[in-house]
Amino acid sequence: MPRPPLRSLCRLLLLLSGLAAQEQPGSAERRCFCQVTGYLDDCTCDVETLDAFNNYKVFPRLQTLLESDYFRYYKVNLKKTCPFWNVTSHCGIRDCAVEPCQSNKIPDGIRSASYKYSEEANTSAKDCEEEERLGAVDESLSEKTVEAVRQWTEHDDSANSFCEADDIQSPEAEYVDLLLNPERYTGYKGPDAWRIWNSIYEENCFKPQSIKRPLNPLTSGRGENEGNMFYSWLEGLCVEKRAFYKLISGLHASINIHLSARYLLQDTWSKQWGHNVTEFQQRFDEILTQGEGPRRLKNLYFIYLIELRALSKVLPFFERPGFQLFTGDKERDGEAKSLLLEILHLIKSFPLHFDENSLFAGNQREAAKLKEEFRLHFRNISRIMDCVGCIKCRLWGKLQTQGLGTALKILFSESQIENMPERGPSPKFHLTRQEIVALFNAFGRISTSVKELENFRALLQTLQ
Repeated sequence: MPRPPLRSLCRLLLLLSGLAAQEQPGSAERRCFCQVTGYLDDCTCDVETLDAFNNYKVFPRLQTLLESDYFRYYKVNLKKTCPFWNVTSHCGIRDCAVEPCQSNKIPDGIRSASYKYSEEANTSAKDCEEEERLGAVDESLSEKTVEAVRQWTEHDDSANSFCEADDIQSPEAEYVDLLLNPERYTGYKGPDAWRIWNSIYEENCFKPQSIKRPLNPLTSGRGENEGNMFYSWLEGLCVEKRAFYKLISGLHASINIHLSARYLLQDTWSKQWGHNVTEFQQRFDEILTQGEGPRRLKNLYFIYLIELRALSKVLPFFERPGFQLFTGDKERDGEAKSLLLEILHLIKSFPLHFDENSLFAGNQREAAKLKEEFRLHFRNISRIMDCVGCIKCRLWGKLQTQGLGTALKILFSESQIENMPERGPSPKFHLTRQEIVALFNAFGRISTSVKELENFRALLQTLQ
């Protein structure tokens, strides 16, 4: 006789327990986390292993790294026009605002867009002669040809990119100190915020309009049958499209955890930020979300595994002797690189990595077509971030989509990474400073969310 699914067992347990049992301490915790255990769908890893690995090994080291100068300053254009609809107004709440850095506050090495120390940038006489020769040729090019070469380069870069990156040379692009502009609850909600997520889910997650997404605040239907139809459809998808939806759902869950963990509890002359358990329950309690909450939390672990795997694969790029986390402070930069490599080696040692070879397998022509469709859908989502009305939410939305996009770029660049030269430029695979900062900060957000679940478990266990 087949065993009933875990979800059914959890629901049966809640029904049999009755009102009296629900009043016992710990029942609130079970309603959020009863199903968030064991093995993850489409993976060989379990929740408990990930919790231990993240919370006690990765998280504390990663937080230290992200406090370093190289990773705290992120250059971004927060003034780009929404390409899809008119954003008639921006969030007027003061907590939505972002304070850009003054030029004199940014480390010289970052501001000058330099990547290596001068002594490491020195080349042999032969290399210098070659550089001068190439320079002479470049100077002979017409302005039209130079512009064409720039466009070719941008096209080559975009062909492998999962995100539409900002032009950091634009006068509107500014450096933001991420430590002084943390992701937290801003009060941005309602139809404007729903429109962002609705556009992402309804138009970019391979879903036909006939299939209704559960608990969509912009539609009237909210029945359990609607959810059953949606997940029957989802399970029938190919693994790649199913993975796409789970990545977006996991990112959405992570953002909601951050907002619940850093909620404005007291808005007086001395603001108090902290955990809002009620807010967390509204987003993840199994009963309050008609079974959606625990699914969302499991998708958080899925995106964690994807980004973890990407970091394990990109280790050779950072191990090259010539690569530096350059800010201008040689001693601290060396310490930062040592810590970064320590974290990447730790991540590489994880025994239950996601197997990306399960994606885009089979017929090469069909796989290539599906991969390009996957890339373009995600690239479109990165453009939607310019439609977010809350500027601080836009900042973190752009950073986290660029970080996830960079992780996907790494996952599908295995041969290019393996064939990188040990020294000098790597034309077939490279990461810009913006991609590096986004990659690690985005993973830092996911890692923080997993850690925060431990805190919410403890808080919910004390409730009835």
